Amino acid sequence: MVQEGFKRKLTAILSADVVRYSRLMEDNEEATIQTLNTYRKSMTTLIQQHRGRVVDTTGDNLMAEFASAVDAVNCAAEIQRELAECNADLPDERKMEFRIGINVGDVVDEEDRIYGNGVNIAARMEALAEGGGICMSGTVYDQVKNKLGLDYESLGEQTVKNISEPIRAYRVLSYSGVAAYRAVKGKRVVGISWRNTALVIGAILVVGAGVFAVWHYFLRAPRVETASEERMVFSLPAKPSIAVLPFVNISGVPEQEYVSDGITEQIITSLSKIPHLFVIARNSTFAYKGKSIKVQQVAEDLGVRHVLEGSVQTFGEQIRISAQLIDALTGIHLWAEHYDRNLRDIFALQDEITSKIITSLQIKLTEGEYARAVGKSTSDLRALECFWRGEYHILCSTKEDLDLARKWLEKAIEADPNFSGAWALLGLAHMMEAKFSWSESPIYSFKRMAECAQKALSLDDSNPKAHMLMSWLHYSQIDFDKAVASAKKAVALCPNGEHMLGLLATMMVWAAGRHEEAITLTKKAMRLSPYYADYHLDTLGFANFHLRHYEEAITAWKSLQDRNPNHLGGYTLLKLAGAYSELGQSEKARVHAAEFLRLNPNFSLKSYLEAWPYKNQADADRISNALRKALQR
Repeated sequence: MVQEGFKRKLTAILSADVVRYSRLMEDNEEATIQTLNTYRKSMTTLIQQHRGRVVDTTGDNLMAEFASAVDAVNCAAEIQRELAECNADLPDERKMEFRIGINVGDVVDEEDRIYGNGVNIAARMEALAEGGGICMSGTVYDQVKNKLGLDYESLGEQTVKNISEPIRAYRVLSYSGVAAYRAVKGKRVVGISWRNTALVIGAILVVGAGVFAVWHYFLRAPRVETASEERMVFSLPAKPSIAVLPFVNISGVPEQEYVSDGITEQIITSLSKIPHLFVIARNSTFAYKGKSIKVQQVAEDLGVRHVLEGSVQTFGEQIRISAQLIDALTGIHLWAEHYDRNLRDIFALQDEITSKIITSLQIKLTEGEYARAVGKSTSDLRALECFWRGEYHILCSTKEDLDLARKWLEKAIEADPNFSGAWALLGLAHMMEAKFSWSESPIYSFKRMAECAQKALSLDDSNPKAHMLMSWLHYSQIDFDKAVASAKKAVALCPNGEHMLGLLATMMVWAAGRHEEAITLTKKAMRLSPYYADYHLDTLGFANFHLRHYEEAITAWKSLQDRNPNHLGGYTLLKLAGAYSELGQSEKARVHAAEFLRLNPNFSLKSYLEAWPYKNQADADRISNALRKALQR
């Protein structure tokens, strides 16, 4: 019986030992030990590169653990490839081949060592492997069968020593190690005797085969099955699209299906509440439940680029939930993670795991590293869902959307009053209402903005969104230096955050007059997100305008107008009118100005210029003169 207090966990175990080790030691003990140490060093390096950890190196055995079955099998294949190449330089009698077994199972973790049935099964899989080969249990096969582009052979159910029930076993048939070994070995044939013409011809053929094998299996990029847009039943949406496949219950306990189904449904529900994403409904994806189907086919059937799949495994009171995100058009795994938890409060567990998964998807698909900072700001799933909906409406930048943004952010704060990010975003909504005269009382809106900024910072001084709001507050108070400093603080806290870089670019235009830097920062922000926010185009337009690059400014503002004609109440038309006026294109300036005034009949140029002050007076004069000239035509 395991002593109370020992730590248990689910993990992927790799067990490897040397084939015919005793014979090698008998033939040349010193050389065998030297080769073993060299090979172990290479194996340890590869294990670490694949996010694994060596837990034992007794005798000729090496044992490692991985958080992911995919990582374990990938690492095993890479080990066999590298060792095959190393063996090619040794005489046949000195070659050292390892056989590798892999299992996913429950273990006891004590002082950096692991014990238990999961380890025993990995050792039995190792015994079934051939020299230079890989054998894995059925639990591993279930998790990797459609993910690695490898071929497998079922060995059926195997009755193995000290394991009461038969174990499903699979042999890996295709991996780069086998091919590399044949290819490198083929090179050695070149040294054959020239006295025998037939052997020379044979050598040429072998070398040719070897070169082809090296190219086909080693130098050439591995063939990855990908989806095709041409074969898709529906056209891809303009925003990130995803289908969540039913998570697979690999526990072997049918009663646990409710857990895997519940996790899947909650992830779909939460993702569907994020307006940045196009999410396939539950009924469509659950049609694949229990079926063996490739993610590329799912993508083509449903018209999505990304597919999320996962598995759920329970053991007693413990549960492991694994998830991986695949880009079906490239075949690349964008993200993979697993979560080990206790089953006692399944509903709280579902919320926690769903929060982590949707945050990770936001990092990969829409918001970049900024999403990580948001995710750290709350542990409440409902609050997180409301936050993303609120931010979406803020980025739409219309009066109606700001009304909705405030409502969603207030709901986020109601769900989690200590959610610093929600307080910061609520303050930003109040600021925008005041700046564009969409508030009944701009003074009240600025007051609420200041209150939200102080609250956000008091809750979490490390939240970049809070410092973003402080930057806007300082700017509104005509304290340009502090506005820039706060923007730089936000970037320092989240260097690759699209919105942090976008804010600093904005401050470079208005609060610093450094327009070249603004363009560089904006382009970096846009590169970080393939679905970048509209306002970056606005900043790009202003920066180019002040550099007198009027054609570039018009290009940026026209792109913004095409994307979102209602951006900030149609103000893009006004900016285009000003740029055309500076180029001397009077008719285009007149048309855009007239349309703008039709949409904003109560517009006041004086109020607009006061709301957006410049540190550099020359910049203020340039935009003022251009807009005034355009409006007078």
